[in-house]
Amino acid sequence: MTGTHETPGPGRNVATLRKARDMSQVKLAREAGVSVSLLSKIEVGDRALSQGVAAALARAMHVTLGEVLGKAHVEQDQEANLKYLRSTIRRFDLPGEAPANPEFLSHDLDALADLRGDAKLAEVLEKTPALLEKTTNYAHATGSPSAWAMVADVYSTVYWLAARHRWMDLAELAVLKQQLAADRADPLVSAIASRDEAGTFLNSGDFAGGLAIVDRAIVRAESSLEGEARAFGLGQLHLRGLTLAGRMGDSAEAERHTVAAWRVAEQFPEDVKSHGLHFGPENTTNHLIATSVDLEDHRKALATMDGLGRRRLNLPATRVGPLHMNVARAKLALGDRDGALESLKDAWDIAPQMAKVHPTSRELMRVLISLHKRSNPTLTKLAKQAGVSL
Repeated sequence: MTGTHETPGPGRNVATLRKARDMSQVKLAREAGVSVSLLSKIEVGDRALSQGVAAALARAMHVTLGEVLGKAHVEQDQEANLKYLRSTIRRFDLPGEAPANPEFLSHDLDALADLRGDAKLAEVLEKTPALLEKTTNYAHATGSPSAWAMVADVYSTVYWLAARHRWMDLAELAVLKQQLAADRADPLVSAIASRDEAGTFLNSGDFAGGLAIVDRAIVRAESSLEGEARAFGLGQLHLRGLTLAGRMGDSAEAERHTVAAWRVAEQFPEDVKSHGLHFGPENTTNHLIATSVDLEDHRKALATMDGLGRRRLNLPATRVGPLHMNVARAKLALGDRDGALESLKDAWDIAPQMAKVHPTSRELMRVLISLHKRSNPTLTKLAKQAGVSL
């Protein structure tokens, strides 16, 4: 394939950022704590850049993790929606007129959660600003905890949307407002807000800081939540802790959160949904696969996926799409290029809008294009969907 060395992706960004700072590969590798061989392979497209390594490289170059991973651009037809969203967030404490039909808000919130679950990023951006405005105005008018919980839930979706595009200023602003709303709601909503706050640390590469947020929130949840809400809230926090530990390369910390997550997951015969999030045995297994890949235990990841794949998954596209990306990472690391390509195709089939902007998807495609020395119809089709020239 021609022109593969120009294929955009996080690994390609590393070379661009390094050269702009007049750093040699030897110097960057030394300061980031990685081998020169690994760095060289990442830059030329022979190895996929993990987010854990990306965070180390970002720190060594004194840039943000977002600069390494690459910020997703705003489509021209979405600019007005994004501007509307930012304006609504800014007016959090300046409520307007309460909605004439507040009884429709719960239905609208469920519909937005479904769009999020289906990984329909464009549709989420289109629907979120107006719903955020309505729920905020309604919460100010009534002051009820349930109304503020709705506001917090919309802000959780704002965080999710911003994190997917790596609009980190918006993500951090969203979780700040989310926590303010959650403080007026209930302890479960506060636990979810802390989960999302830890997510901003994850997205910025500050994994230790994110774990500190998680541990603090776990202490609060253990003392303030009861019953199924307690299990659900703790489960969300432990899964976030699991991901953070995996990105940090701390297998002992990952095991601690794994054991705790399974302990509460056993209270659910199947995954349940609350406040737009899922928790239960399937989502716990999903996180274990991702963390196994982050810890470079690729055979364990594939064995776990094999067990999970024997039954029909009930997880939403926003979870299943990245699951297949992580399986593709494991297969690629083990030298199975064709298997990695098939798993990447599965991710695109299930969640195309997410796959188009996700840094893992873009990095996998960059490396597969670089490694494939012959024409491949599947890869050609995926590259076309991603807007990548071969």
